Amino acid sequence: MRKLYLVLLMHALLVNYSLAQTFDLGTWSILNVKYNLNEKWSVWGEGQIRSLKFFTNFHYYEYKGGINYKSTKNLALTIGTGSYQTYREGGDFVLPKNNDEFRIWPQVILNQSINKFKIEQRYRVELRFTNNGYRNRFRYRLGLSYPLGKQKDEYNPLQINLSNEIFFTDNEPYFERNRMLFSINYKPTKVSTIQIGYLHQFDYKIDDETGRDFLQIGYFIDIFPIKSSHKTSSNAINDN
Repeated sequence: MRKLYLVLLMHALLVNYSLAQTFDLGTWSILNVKYNLNEKWSVWGEGQIRSLKFFTNFHYYEYKGGINYKSTKNLALTIGTGSYQTYREGGDFVLPKNNDEFRIWPQVILNQSINKFKIEQRYRVELRFTNNGYRNRFRYRLGLSYPLGKQKDEYNPLQINLSNEIFFTDNEPYFERNRMLFSINYKPTKVSTIQIGYLHQFDYKIDDETGRDFLQIGYFIDIFPIKSSHKTSSNAINDN
């Protein structure tokens, strides 16, 4: 069964690599580490780097962190903050920057299960301090995930995910961006998840990033205190 999972992951990589040869497929790399203080509280940190072509023309990076509070089984609250840096197109980190931003954002996640399907709704408010002044932004993401195969030690090693997110503001033109993602998550262990996905981003009159198609590769680490009993979910949620 493990060999089958590896074949599926390699197939996804090959498909995305072949697409990269026919049009400008960018890359979107994520490293996320979360430390669970107890069953309700956790802290996390994440770094991302993005390119407009296949592992070249790097134009964006961010680093951020925050605190999560799991109020109930289906409700989680987050406060996050971070630095978001966007460079001009045409090469690797071309100056001058399009945007130099510090951001604070509260977030609410609602989860619902229907049979094996898990539905996620994420609401986020962003307080953005940019080199072009202060801005507000509001984000809503609807996600659907489904586990594949049999459970192993209370988690599913393989899972497919589909999500769509809209970005809008309180100023004209109001609508800013739409972001769609299809991904496959593979858990080699209880505490680690590898994510491979295809992300399409459309921007409307926005200058702090460029909408493109991306191969998304993520590695998520979930750390639990020693002697702590826990149930591990196979759903790696990133904070894009």
